[in-house]
Amino acid sequence: MRRPSARPNQPTPPFNAPAARRLRAALGMGPEHVAYGMRSSYGLPHVTPELVVSWERGITQPSSPELTALAGVLWCSPGELVGRPRTLREHRISRGLAPEDVARGVGLELAAYLRMEESDTWRGNERQSVALADILELDLPDFVTVTGREARLADLLRSAVTTRWQAYVRPMGKTVPLDRGVLQVVLQELHREYQGQVVATLSWGGDSRETGDNGRDFLDRIVDHFWTTVETRAPRQY
Repeated sequence: MRRPSARPNQPTPPFNAPAARRLRAALGMGPEHVAYGMRSSYGLPHVTPELVVSWERGITQPSSPELTALAGVLWCSPGELVGRPRTLREHRISRGLAPEDVARGVGLELAAYLRMEESDTWRGNERQSVALADILELDLPDFVTVTGREARLADLLRSAVTTRWQAYVRPMGKTVPLDRGVLQVVLQELHREYQGQVVATLSWGGDSRETGDNGRDFLDRIVDHFWTTVETRAPRQY
């Protein structure tokens, strides 16, 4: 597939600012040393210590050429400076694909695909969604996020663990392409874990506020709990 050219203003996947700061500190370098190395060894005269600091604070993000040069100066791979992509555009860029490649691969007009990227709203049908997952090499959690199903997943999970989980197996199956048996096991376990936390807090003499805090924390991270449980119970489907 055709890869996009490396233009100075080309967007990159999410920059891992803490990793850049940590790697620089481990080498005993200051921002001025990093900037000097990028200017002298990689021909980027515009890089200043202030720009390096702005990257490390998450204020700005390096372009593709800057990211490559920064990795060279910090003696690491560019991948070590990149965070986990979440949006449709970030996944495409992380794979080094042009918009035309993805649009053609999933069977969409380029303009239609670009509108989805810009709005971060995937509107493809099931066949196109499967093709998208294949082209972008999405694992199941990323597929759910990119196709805009994560909010629906979170709502279903919260309802399942706080009420009767059995009623949510079928709706979950329409949201997440997992085997029904796997969903039953995972929902039952999450329900038991949530209810167990609430009961345990009360039996230890905790007040209702503490119980509520524990429950809210679990529900706030319910999607993470779900994927962790799926990975444990059905690693082949993860």
